[in-house]
Amino acid sequence: MILKIDNLAFGYSSRPTLDKISFTVKRGEITVILGPNGVGKTTLLKCINAILKPSKGNVLVDGDAIASLDTLAIAKRIGYVAQYSEPSRVTAFDAILMGRRPHIRWRVSDKDLKIVDSAIKRLGLDHLALKYVDQMSGGELQKISLARALVQETDLLLLDEPTSSLDLKNQTEILGLIKRVVKEHNVAGVMTMHDLNSALRYADNYLFLKNGTIYGAGKVEEISPGMVESVYGIGVEILRHNGYPVIIPKDIQIEKAA
Repeated sequence: MILKIDNLAFGYSSRPTLDKISFTVKRGEITVILGPNGVGKTTLLKCINAILKPSKGNVLVDGDAIASLDTLAIAKRIGYVAQYSEPSRVTAFDAILMGRRPHIRWRVSDKDLKIVDSAIKRLGLDHLALKYVDQMSGGELQKISLARALVQETDLLLLDEPTSSLDLKNQTEILGLIKRVVKEHNVAGVMTMHDLNSALRYADNYLFLKNGTIYGAGKVEEISPGMVESVYGIGVEILRHNGYPVIIPKDIQIEKAA
């Protein structure tokens, strides 16, 4: 396994947010963190990446405690794609090149440039290479952010709502790219998501958070209607279409005002 979370806990001030969080992630697999708004999905990613410091427990990457590593060492092990990134006045090529910072010593090398060029070609971003990122759409920005994480050449990718605010075509492209990268390069991916159907289609494993702790975990095909109802408070059916499970919400009865 590449990632091990052992009895992690975290809270903002005196308010507990996460407690008794334990799970592992293997290479070549995508684990998706699911749950209602405010349950701590993004907080958990930030604890894994040492952006936030857990009050208890350990985060191990390749057997090493993240808490014992400096910022540079963490950046060589974990690629992080945040939910929101503020575009700046740089070209896509330069924005992606920033992902090489953990590996650059005195100057940018030919190797660094080749790695960036390879990522651009692999993700089909040639037409965007010289475009300024502050002129890009949300889908284009997400692809650039993913490319920047890839050129870090880490074994673990953390992605916070990678399809947030994207249209259907861009959602499909981004998730397909993530899955292809994880499988082809034998790295591990951990994503937070709200779209259960996309999670079922593109992830290997799931983790449901409820009340700040793990309600259920396992293979995505093991997700049951009862589990979804318990976590989200809404009844659903799970059907299959073209080999994929599809979650269909039941109608919610809304009481009419007297």
